[in-house]
Amino acid sequence: MSFVHLHVHTQYSILDGQSSIENLFARAEELGMPGLAITDHGNMYGVKEFFKYAKKHKDIKPIIGCEIYVSKFDHTIKDKEHRAYYHLILLAKNINGYKNLMKIVSTGHIEGMYYGKPRVSHSVLEKYHKDLICSSACLAGEIPRNIVAGDIEAAEKAVKWHKDLFGEDYYLEVMLHKTEVPGQSQEVFEKQRIANDAIFKLAEKYDVKVIATNDIHFVRKEDGPVHDRLICLTTNEFVDAPNRLRYTQQEYMKSEEEMRALFPDHPEVIGNTMEIYDKVERYEIDRDHVLPQFKIDSSFLNDIDTYLVKYKDVIDAGRSDDKGNDRGDEFTHSVAYLCHLSYEGAKTRYPNMSKDVAERMDFELKTISRMGFPDYFLIVQDYIAAARRMGIFVGPGRGSAAGSIVAYCLGITNLDPVKYDLLFERFLNPERISMPDIDVDFDDEGRYRVIQYIQDTYGKDHVSHVITFGTMAAKGAIKDVARISHLSIDESNRLTKMIPDRPFKVTEGGQEKDVKPTLKNCIKYIPELKNEFEHGSDLVKEVLGYAMQLEGCIRQIGIHACAMIIGRGDLTDYIPMTIGIDKATGQEVWMSQYEGSF
Repeated sequence: MSFVHLHVHTQYSILDGQSSIENLFARAEELGMPGLAITDHGNMYGVKEFFKYAKKHKDIKPIIGCEIYVSKFDHTIKDKEHRAYYHLILLAKNINGYKNLMKIVSTGHIEGMYYGKPRVSHSVLEKYHKDLICSSACLAGEIPRNIVAGDIEAAEKAVKWHKDLFGEDYYLEVMLHKTEVPGQSQEVFEKQRIANDAIFKLAEKYDVKVIATNDIHFVRKEDGPVHDRLICLTTNEFVDAPNRLRYTQQEYMKSEEEMRALFPDHPEVIGNTMEIYDKVERYEIDRDHVLPQFKIDSSFLNDIDTYLVKYKDVIDAGRSDDKGNDRGDEFTHSVAYLCHLSYEGAKTRYPNMSKDVAERMDFELKTISRMGFPDYFLIVQDYIAAARRMGIFVGPGRGSAAGSIVAYCLGITNLDPVKYDLLFERFLNPERISMPDIDVDFDDEGRYRVIQYIQDTYGKDHVSHVITFGTMAAKGAIKDVARISHLSIDESNRLTKMIPDRPFKVTEGGQEKDVKPTLKNCIKYIPELKNEFEHGSDLVKEVLGYAMQLEGCIRQIGIHACAMIIGRGDLTDYIPMTIGIDKATGQEVWMSQYEGSF
């Protein structure tokens, strides 16, 4: 196999891509492809899931990229006169390229978001272009767009600029989508032919290599009509609307043979994809926890040597990590300060501390030190104390954290674990290394003030909310497809009422089990719906069929109601960021592009 798809949209190109990452990898393996790229529109939302499935398909090299939006102007200017942008493909060659890609994408979301497009300018590319491979993208790219508009001079200027910046890592891109949908216009195909003819000439003139791509938006050819329904949902148009946006339905994962057949006179465009494949290294983005450092009171640090001696046993328990690496002076200072605050709090919580409580306190502190979490506890106790100072109601504590004497003495919880016989090991267990999980409840009015305090204390670029992804559920998918297909609201409601709101019980093989109320399960196990799918009107069967294929597609992003990230440094050094709107304040806030589940 000597071809790799390098322009690929997953369902994280929200309401535009229909490909599930799992199915993309399965199809790439079926076709014998050695690598696969992810290049979603303006975001890196799907990268963690992409790596997850890459680990299950070890013969396929994951290539991380993005189809970014490049402003022709200063990307921070947000008015209609400066709204124009073009598409550009970027692929990370290695971990440094990945970090630079995160910076570019984050900058677009934080500084350049306008009408839903996270734009960056040339200055951003100049700053972060190292270890990135660049290609010229689709008809919405600067070079194809200028060619089709008849402005060859502008196209040449763009080729030279990108070649000067990216050097041998700059490629021109060709694609060819001749629709086979009866009656559909060949306008896209004709524009691509015009663009491709000029691109090959420009490539020869400026010594730039050309690659073939297919701008994948769905996995298999037969998925074309399903993707077409998704586009109708995006544009809020009926399926039979005469002038709506239509893809060619050629934007699927084609085999090497199919791609070669598109460019019989230019076999090099197939082989050049392998040159990019060879340039890309395998790397991991998962890393050990990078916890923020708590700022310790200067008065305590003035006498730090005394405390280092006093709490030496606890410090020694965690002085080195599990790989034998010394954690450094700042870590030892944090452990000492944690011990100090814990024993100060114990004077109130346990004024006559028993031997058993003292031994448990020592055990907990050594466990926290050994696992490397002193700063975690210091930070949590700090913002809880700040909340109480501001008169904000703080819950007494819930979940496994209530089993910690240290948390109780620090004021993180208000439940005595000794009195109620609660186990610390349910909260932190050295045999099962995982981050502490302390659930803290604040009153609705005060929550935003706590977040503001955290941002003011640690820096706005150190703090973010966590993204969530909302997917199409069974009922919603039916209603959506029904709406664009002219199925009446009454019929749509009749069908959705057949779907349970919760998991339901079925008997199979003589055993009763709970099944999720997915459309596939409902059609299989609920006789009324099965009958509609098999014997209903043609329109009902069509709606149910397409809804079943669209169920589970990502529909929108949101902000996790509780989760927050506090980092040691600028979070864009660690993960790509976007922005969201805080419901309590209506203000823009940073939000991670990665969900917490991967």
